[in-house]
Amino acid sequence: MKPIKPYTPLQYIIGTTKFFDLDFEVNENVLIPRPETEVLVQTVLEIIRGSRVQGPGSRILDLCTGSGNIAISLTKSLTNCKIIASDLSDKALSVARRNAERNGVSGRIEFINSDLFKAITGKFDIIAANPPYVARHEFAGLQKEVLVEPRIAIDGGEDGLDFYRSIIRSAPQYLNNGGYLVMEIGYGQAGRIKDIINAVPGLEFLEVKEDQYVIERIIVARWKN
Repeated sequence: MKPIKPYTPLQYIIGTTKFFDLDFEVNENVLIPRPETEVLVQTVLEIIRGSRVQGPGSRILDLCTGSGNIAISLTKSLTNCKIIASDLSDKALSVARRNAERNGVSGRIEFINSDLFKAITGKFDIIAANPPYVARHEFAGLQKEVLVEPRIAIDGGEDGLDFYRSIIRSAPQYLNNGGYLVMEIGYGQAGRIKDIINAVPGLEFLEVKEDQYVIERIIVARWKN
Protein backbone atom coordinates (compact mmCIF):
# COMPACT_ATOMS: atom_id res chain seq x y z
CA MET A 1 0.00 0.00 0.00
CA LYS A 2 1.35 3.42 -0.95
CA PRO A 3 1.93 5.89 1.90
CA ILE A 4 -0.86 8.42 2.32
CA LYS A 5 0.15 12.00 1.56
CA PRO A 6 -0.94 14.82 3.88
CA TYR A 7 -4.40 16.18 3.03
CA THR A 8 -5.19 13.25 0.73
CA PRO A 9 -8.98 13.27 0.11
CA LEU A 10 -10.87 10.38 1.67
CA GLN A 11 -12.09 9.30 -1.78
CA TYR A 12 -8.50 8.73 -2.92
CA ILE A 13 -7.73 6.75 0.23
CA ILE A 14 -10.79 4.54 -0.24
CA GLY A 15 -10.28 4.44 -4.01
CA THR A 16 -13.96 4.89 -4.94
CA THR A 17 -16.75 7.44 -4.81
CA LYS A 18 -20.45 7.64 -5.64
CA PHE A 19 -21.85 9.69 -8.50
CA PHE A 20 -25.38 9.47 -9.92
CA ASP A 21 -25.93 6.34 -7.76
CA LEU A 22 -23.00 4.60 -9.47
CA ASP A 23 -19.60 3.54 -8.11
CA PHE A 24 -16.49 5.10 -9.62
CA GLU A 25 -12.83 4.36 -9.11
CA VAL A 26 -10.86 7.51 -8.34
CA ASN A 27 -7.18 8.16 -7.80
CA GLU A 28 -4.79 11.10 -8.05
CA ASN A 29 -4.98 11.03 -11.85
CA VAL A 30 -8.61 12.20 -11.93
CA LEU A 31 -10.79 14.88 -10.41
CA ILE A 32 -13.13 13.55 -7.74
CA PRO A 33 -16.71 13.74 -9.12
CA ARG A 34 -18.85 16.26 -7.22
CA PRO A 35 -22.61 16.03 -6.52
CA GLU A 36 -23.19 19.35 -8.31
CA THR A 37 -21.99 17.82 -11.58
CA GLU A 38 -25.04 15.56 -11.45
CA VAL A 39 -27.02 18.64 -12.54
CA LEU A 40 -25.07 18.56 -15.82
CA VAL A 41 -26.05 14.93 -16.38
CA GLN A 42 -29.67 15.69 -15.51
CA THR A 43 -29.69 18.64 -17.92
CA VAL A 44 -28.44 16.50 -20.81
CA LEU A 45 -31.04 13.83 -20.02
CA GLU A 46 -33.78 16.47 -19.98
CA ILE A 47 -32.72 17.63 -23.45
CA ILE A 48 -32.72 14.05 -24.75
CA ARG A 49 -35.99 13.05 -23.12
CA GLY A 50 -37.67 16.28 -24.14
CA SER A 51 -37.57 14.94 -27.72
CA ARG A 52 -35.34 17.80 -28.80
CA VAL A 53 -32.49 15.38 -29.49
CA GLN A 54 -33.10 11.67 -29.70
CA GLY A 55 -32.86 8.61 -31.88
CA PRO A 56 -30.34 5.87 -32.69
CA GLY A 57 -28.19 8.29 -34.67
CA SER A 58 -27.82 10.80 -31.84
CA ARG A 59 -24.23 11.57 -30.80
CA ILE A 60 -22.98 13.01 -27.51
CA LEU A 61 -19.44 14.20 -26.82
CA ASP A 62 -18.10 14.42 -23.27
CA LEU A 63 -15.03 16.68 -23.22
CA CYS A 64 -12.54 16.52 -20.32
CA THR A 65 -14.08 13.23 -19.21
CA GLY A 66 -11.68 12.57 -16.31
CA SER A 67 -13.01 9.55 -14.41
CA GLY A 68 -15.70 9.13 -17.07
CA ASN A 69 -18.47 9.93 -14.59
CA ILE A 70 -20.52 12.06 -17.00
CA ALA A 71 -20.24 9.79 -20.04
CA ILE A 72 -20.87 6.62 -18.02
CA SER A 73 -23.86 8.07 -16.14
CA LEU A 74 -25.40 9.15 -19.45
CA THR A 75 -24.75 5.77 -21.04
CA LYS A 76 -26.41 3.96 -18.12
CA SER A 77 -29.50 6.13 -18.61
CA LEU A 78 -29.68 6.08 -22.43
CA THR A 79 -30.03 3.14 -24.78
CA ASN A 80 -29.69 4.49 -28.29
CA CYS A 81 -27.14 7.31 -28.27
CA LYS A 82 -23.52 7.12 -29.39
CA ILE A 83 -21.30 8.57 -26.65
CA ILE A 84 -17.69 9.62 -27.13
CA ALA A 85 -15.55 10.64 -24.15
CA SER A 86 -12.24 12.46 -24.52
CA ASP A 87 -9.43 13.63 -22.28
CA LEU A 88 -5.89 14.91 -22.71
CA SER A 89 -4.58 12.61 -19.96
CA ASP A 90 -3.88 8.97 -20.82
CA LYS A 91 -3.86 8.17 -17.10
CA ALA A 92 -7.32 9.66 -16.68
CA LEU A 93 -8.59 7.71 -19.69
CA SER A 94 -7.29 4.48 -18.14
CA VAL A 95 -9.35 5.20 -15.04
CA ALA A 96 -12.39 6.08 -17.20
CA ARG A 97 -12.11 2.82 -19.14
CA ARG A 98 -11.97 0.82 -15.90
CA ASN A 99 -15.01 2.71 -14.63
CA ALA A 100 -16.90 1.91 -17.83
CA GLU A 101 -16.12 -1.77 -17.27
CA ARG A 102 -17.03 -1.50 -13.58
CA ASN A 103 -20.46 -0.12 -14.54
CA GLY A 104 -21.13 -2.48 -17.44
CA VAL A 105 -20.88 -0.03 -20.33
CA SER A 106 -17.34 -0.58 -21.62
CA GLY A 107 -18.55 -1.56 -25.09
CA ARG A 108 -20.84 1.43 -25.46
CA ILE A 109 -18.45 4.38 -25.03
CA GLU A 110 -15.59 5.38 -27.32
CA PHE A 111 -12.68 6.88 -25.39
CA ILE A 112 -10.34 9.22 -27.25
CA ASN A 113 -7.11 10.91 -26.19
CA SER A 114 -7.59 14.50 -27.32
CA ASP A 115 -6.67 18.03 -26.34
CA LEU A 116 -10.24 19.34 -26.45
CA PHE A 117 -11.34 18.98 -30.11
CA LYS A 118 -7.97 18.24 -31.72
CA ALA A 119 -8.57 14.50 -32.29
CA ILE A 120 -12.38 14.74 -32.55
CA THR A 121 -14.16 14.15 -35.84
CA GLY A 122 -17.78 14.37 -36.91
CA LYS A 123 -20.67 16.35 -35.50
CA PHE A 124 -22.69 15.93 -32.34
CA ASP A 125 -26.17 16.65 -31.06
CA ILE A 126 -24.86 17.49 -27.59
CA ILE A 127 -21.42 18.49 -26.36
CA ALA A 128 -21.08 18.22 -22.58
CA ALA A 129 -18.07 19.45 -20.64
CA ASN A 130 -16.88 19.98 -17.10
CA PRO A 131 -13.63 21.80 -17.93
CA PRO A 132 -11.06 23.21 -15.50
CA TYR A 133 -12.38 26.54 -14.21
CA VAL A 134 -10.38 27.63 -11.18
CA ALA A 135 -8.61 30.97 -11.75
CA ARG A 136 -4.93 30.91 -10.81
CA HIS A 137 -5.30 33.68 -8.24
CA GLU A 138 -7.83 31.45 -6.44
CA PHE A 139 -5.39 28.60 -5.81
CA ALA A 140 -4.03 30.21 -2.65
CA GLY A 141 -7.49 30.00 -1.10
CA LEU A 142 -8.34 26.43 -2.10
CA GLN A 143 -8.66 23.68 0.46
CA LYS A 144 -5.47 21.65 0.72
CA GLU A 145 -7.42 18.51 -0.21
CA VAL A 146 -8.38 20.08 -3.54
CA LEU A 147 -4.75 20.87 -4.28
CA VAL A 148 -3.99 17.13 -4.15
CA GLU A 149 -6.24 16.66 -7.18
CA PRO A 150 -4.60 16.88 -10.63
CA ARG A 151 -3.76 20.49 -11.48
CA ILE A 152 -4.58 19.82 -15.14
CA ALA A 153 -8.19 19.14 -14.10
CA ILE A 154 -8.75 22.36 -12.16
CA ASP A 155 -6.47 25.08 -13.60
CA GLY A 156 -8.59 27.28 -15.85
CA GLY A 157 -5.93 29.89 -16.58
CA GLU A 158 -5.47 33.39 -15.23
CA ASP A 159 -9.19 34.18 -15.03
CA GLY A 160 -10.54 30.60 -15.04
CA LEU A 161 -12.11 30.96 -18.48
CA ASP A 162 -9.40 29.68 -20.86
CA PHE A 163 -11.19 26.41 -21.59
CA TYR A 164 -14.57 28.08 -22.07
CA ARG A 165 -13.14 30.38 -24.70
CA SER A 166 -11.63 27.45 -26.60
CA ILE A 167 -14.67 25.20 -26.30
CA ILE A 168 -17.25 27.86 -27.17
CA ARG A 169 -15.37 29.18 -30.19
CA SER A 170 -14.77 25.68 -31.60
CA ALA A 171 -18.08 24.03 -30.69
CA PRO A 172 -20.05 25.24 -33.76
CA GLN A 173 -17.72 23.20 -36.01
CA TYR A 174 -18.73 20.05 -34.12
CA LEU A 175 -22.43 20.64 -33.45
CA ASN A 176 -25.29 19.61 -35.69
CA ASN A 177 -27.79 22.33 -36.51
CA GLY A 178 -29.89 22.74 -33.36
CA GLY A 179 -27.27 20.97 -31.25
CA TYR A 180 -26.61 21.86 -27.60
CA LEU A 181 -23.53 22.86 -25.63
CA VAL A 182 -23.91 22.03 -21.91
CA MET A 183 -21.12 23.02 -19.52
CA GLU A 184 -20.45 23.13 -15.80
CA ILE A 185 -19.22 26.52 -14.64
CA GLY A 186 -17.58 27.98 -11.55
CA TYR A 187 -18.98 30.37 -8.97
CA GLY A 188 -19.64 33.84 -10.41
CA GLN A 189 -18.67 32.91 -13.98
CA ALA A 190 -22.11 32.76 -15.63
CA GLY A 191 -22.23 36.35 -16.88
CA ARG A 192 -18.77 36.31 -18.43
CA ILE A 193 -19.34 32.93 -20.10
CA LYS A 194 -22.69 34.13 -21.43
CA ASP A 195 -20.83 37.05 -23.05
CA ILE A 196 -18.39 34.62 -24.69
CA ILE A 197 -21.33 32.60 -26.05
CA ASN A 198 -23.12 35.67 -27.38
CA ALA A 199 -19.97 36.77 -29.21
CA VAL A 200 -20.15 33.67 -31.46
CA PRO A 201 -22.60 34.22 -34.36
CA GLY A 202 -25.19 31.47 -34.50
CA LEU A 203 -24.57 30.28 -30.94
CA GLU A 204 -27.55 31.13 -28.75
CA PHE A 205 -27.45 31.30 -24.94
CA LEU A 206 -30.43 29.42 -23.50
CA GLU A 207 -30.24 29.16 -19.72
CA VAL A 208 -28.23 28.80 -16.53
CA LYS A 209 -29.19 26.16 -13.98
CA GLU A 210 -28.47 26.21 -10.27
CA ASP A 211 -27.08 23.35 -8.23
CA GLN A 212 -28.29 22.08 -4.86
CA TYR A 213 -26.47 24.96 -3.16
CA VAL A 214 -28.39 27.54 -5.27
CA ILE A 215 -25.19 28.41 -7.15
CA GLU A 216 -25.29 28.97 -10.90
CA ARG A 217 -23.63 25.78 -12.06
CA ILE A 218 -24.69 24.71 -15.58
CA ILE A 219 -24.85 26.89 -18.69
CA VAL A 220 -26.66 25.79 -21.86
CA ALA A 221 -26.30 27.14 -25.40
CA ARG A 222 -27.66 26.04 -28.77
CA TRP A 223 -26.12 26.19 -32.23
CA LYS A 224 -28.35 27.47 -35.03
CA ASN A 225 -26.49 27.83 -38.31
